[in-house]
Amino acid sequence: MKKIGFVIPWYAENISGGAETALRGLVHHLQDAGVELEVLTTCVKDFRSKWDKNYYQAGLESCAGIPVRRFAVGRRNVARFDAVNIKLMAGQRVTAAEEKCFIEEMLNCPGLYAYLREHQEEYSFFVFTPYMFSPIYYGVQACYEKAVMIPCLHDEAYAYMEIFKRAFSKVRGMIFLSRPEQALAKRLYGVDGEAFQSLGTGLDVSFTGDAERFRKKYAIDAPFVLYAGRKDNGKMVDQLARYFAFYKERNPSPLRLVLIGPGRLDFRARDVIDLGFVPAQDKYDAYAAAAVFCNPSHFESFSIVIMESWLSGVPVLVNGACAVTRDFVIQAQGGLYYTSYAEFECGLKYLLAHPDTARQMGENGGAFVREHFAWDVVVDKYIRYFQNLERDRTA
Repeated sequence: MKKIGFVIPWYAENISGGAETALRGLVHHLQDAGVELEVLTTCVKDFRSKWDKNYYQAGLESCAGIPVRRFAVGRRNVARFDAVNIKLMAGQRVTAAEEKCFIEEMLNCPGLYAYLREHQEEYSFFVFTPYMFSPIYYGVQACYEKAVMIPCLHDEAYAYMEIFKRAFSKVRGMIFLSRPEQALAKRLYGVDGEAFQSLGTGLDVSFTGDAERFRKKYAIDAPFVLYAGRKDNGKMVDQLARYFAFYKERNPSPLRLVLIGPGRLDFRARDVIDLGFVPAQDKYDAYAAAAVFCNPSHFESFSIVIMESWLSGVPVLVNGACAVTRDFVIQAQGGLYYTSYAEFECGLKYLLAHPDTARQMGENGGAFVREHFAWDVVVDKYIRYFQNLERDRTA
């Protein structure tokens, strides 16, 4: 098998984000397993930077031992893009002309697409992630026969765009992070067969956390519910804070809600502690100290933080509107889900009032993660997938 090119809008060792973190771990572990690979990306710094600013120099470099080939971006009309994106963020459908504007004014990276067209014979496959960015949309069209996607697909307005349906229904294969994501892709894009599989992503299952070290460092003695991740509208963290505030009104106790991760919380409430971005070890210590972990997001294609919570033996409470996290909770028997405030309150009260059952749920989740998503398990699945795809392509 020739080398595999992994295409992502931005890449660096210190970039946060679910798709970015998952890909970084995947390429490192595949390379360690002997797979020849390369990352192809833009010169943009990261998601939160200006998408028409070249932070890195174009060309081939080594990034923590991974070959990374960067391509310059050009100008874009931010106002035109934002006008369409605001509608999509609100869950609205847009016209064909607006879809065209959205994809053209996002990230302009013609050098990348030319490279994909001109160097296909050097690669067995190109793997594209995540689905909604223009380097993915234009990139797959440059090499359909060798295009494999890890779409990180959510049931959201972006996924229903006709341009994505036309482009992504023609790719060679897709790798999904969960069963509900696979079902959604089949429904939206009609993709099915052996080349379209749910393989998940890998996790470090060997980390350990120190609950007392976390409590001492951050002076948190009370029991707490933990949230870890970005604090933005799509993650529903404001709703979680409101639910928690109402819960405390109805159920007075020393319980706290601890938030860690980048971003800003608009809703302010007593007993909500926002620690902002913390070092990785502090995050692991926070898991160990938490009574319950809550992920309120509607839109997840996996959820590394849920898996990390389970590896720490902590049960989870998730938003039942998210098919992915709900399915993981049911499969693992690792917690509860809610679809309303009343269910949130009942679920949280139950987990706090039944510590032995809650502990067993956390242990169930940890066993589930080790069985399905330890890196050695996942790497074997990915290598077999690519080998089978290569065999079928050349047969």
